[in-house]
Amino acid sequence: MNKNKTILASTYAVNPYKGSEDAMGWNFIIQIARFNKVIAITRENNQENIEKYMLENPKEEYKNIQFLYFDLPYYMRFWKKGGRGAMLYYLMWQKGIVGYIKKQQIKYDIVHNINFHNDWTPSYLWKLNKPFVWGPIGHHPLIPSQYLKPYHKKYWIKDRMTWLIKKTFWNVSLSLKKTVEKADVIYCMNESVQEVLHIKPEKMVIFPSVATEDFGCDLNVKSNKFTLISAGRLVPLKGYDLSILGFASFINELPQEERKNCELVIVGSGEELNFYKQLCNEHDIDAYVKFVEWIDRQELMELFREAAIFLFPSHEGAGMVVAEALSFGLPVICLKNCGPGEFIDKSCGYAIPIQNYKATVSDIGKAISELYNNPKLKDDMSEKARLKFEEKFHWNRRGEMLHTIYSKL
Repeated sequence: MNKNKTILASTYAVNPYKGSEDAMGWNFIIQIARFNKVIAITRENNQENIEKYMLENPKEEYKNIQFLYFDLPYYMRFWKKGGRGAMLYYLMWQKGIVGYIKKQQIKYDIVHNINFHNDWTPSYLWKLNKPFVWGPIGHHPLIPSQYLKPYHKKYWIKDRMTWLIKKTFWNVSLSLKKTVEKADVIYCMNESVQEVLHIKPEKMVIFPSVATEDFGCDLNVKSNKFTLISAGRLVPLKGYDLSILGFASFINELPQEERKNCELVIVGSGEELNFYKQLCNEHDIDAYVKFVEWIDRQELMELFREAAIFLFPSHEGAGMVVAEALSFGLPVICLKNCGPGEFIDKSCGYAIPIQNYKATVSDIGKAISELYNNPKLKDDMSEKARLKFEEKFHWNRRGEMLHTIYSKL
């Protein structure tokens, strides 16, 4: 392997045993190490899991990785408990690592701020006076009001307050403006980043942030049952009410004898579980909807392997599970937003337009019906979904893309 450069990567969240942000931090480090050396700086509380995993799962890439562990003094972080205060601490941590790096007297060619993946929190790595890559960055869009109506008012207030904070950073933060100005390359999750940060086109790369490994999918091995699957936290952001009502509009149109061959499997836990069960009861579909509490990731992959469709009308700006679903050749039904809706097209699924609530539910139901009634269409979309994964959502594509970016700096 040709090792060209040494990349100093700021990776606040890294844990190979976890998913989401922690998993992405880990996988980005591995991908950088395929082509270059990487010095990864992360929090001290990640050390035990990183070292344990590396011992249990040896890889060729490890010889190109050096981990450094940094945290602010206890008196500057005693108030942080789990997720509480995480964003504020991250901002302080990002500032603190600049002085820490300078004291280490290490040699490197490029600095890369990998995570958190927010486009509204600044980085200070440009102060190291090296070529600077920032990203992947992005944001959850504002949830349209019509999709929050079924929920308690507190969710609407929280979503609007969060959006106000983001807008304040985008418009007022001098540190954020400096980050945009000083970055040599900004890796954007989607086009909405350019809209809020006004990045010069020549320094911007647009590519999905989410990716997954290849679990060895065989498109010919599927359950005879028509199973739709959805996975994630049971919160309004994920749009499970739309999944349930869209499924209800589909299944209630079927002849009674065909219904027993259809099911919706919802994998996850969260504060809205009882509300979603109540929705199923109100629409008389309890018998066809199965709720599965959080399970081992490998077990989730087995559920993907047997499913027919991935239902994901989420309002978020990314969605790791979409990449996983595509890897198993599952056509995806999502919303046409700046998240999954930006890369799911007619070849591999349905991106349902943002419209009034009733029309959205109806269109989701019609999309399910179309795939149910047209097995050839479903099979074609399944092949294209798998192809989409191989072209854009395999982790190796991230490594190749980053290597291209670094080579040009």
